[in-house]
Amino acid sequence: MRRAAAERTPESEVRPDLVGARMRQFRKERGLTLRGLAAQSGLSIGFLSQVERGVSSIGLTALNGVATALDRPVAEFFNGDGASPEGATEAELPHHFTLTRGDNGANQYVSGQQTYRMLSDRGPGLVLEPMMVHIAPGGRREEAYGHAGEEFAYVVRGELLYEVDGVEHRLHPGDSVHLRSNVPHRMYNDTDELTTVVSVVTPRLF
Repeated sequence: MRRAAAERTPESEVRPDLVGARMRQFRKERGLTLRGLAAQSGLSIGFLSQVERGVSSIGLTALNGVATALDRPVAEFFNGDGASPEGATEAELPHHFTLTRGDNGANQYVSGQQTYRMLSDRGPGLVLEPMMVHIAPGGRREEAYGHAGEEFAYVVRGELLYEVDGVEHRLHPGDSVHLRSNVPHRMYNDTDELTTVVSVVTPRLF
């Protein structure tokens, strides 16, 4: 089953350790210590150090807090050249909806054991961030983290441990969780199979 997890991440995609390397680069460019970044992002010094060294992965919502502290778009942590994700600009999009086809080649971002596939194009004024998240087995647990907004997760395949405010809940296919994101939370795949989740968060991350 680990072979299946590897198949979903071809060599053409971003390296899983790129996020940590970019975090270290941006932090040093701003003249911040790990202690300073921890104070501004709400994450611990130890966890940030592990992410920078490629020992731990970081979820998109926690990464959004780091990006805000470093005054960088989230996309720049995944793109080696700092370019924005491909897609239509706001001027080209209608103000009331977007339409995303399954064969459009949606943007994907890899962070450690997790691959995030964006499920909608950008749209001015839209606040939901819908994603398909593939979580490979193993890896280190992320640090529990609270942030502004709401979060919804629906398990499509596999099993997921979803911890909310220190309490673990095991989710199976068809199960879902919906919470205010200011409550510390984290998710983890402790099985030997790939887990697939549809996740919707606010605010938008890209």
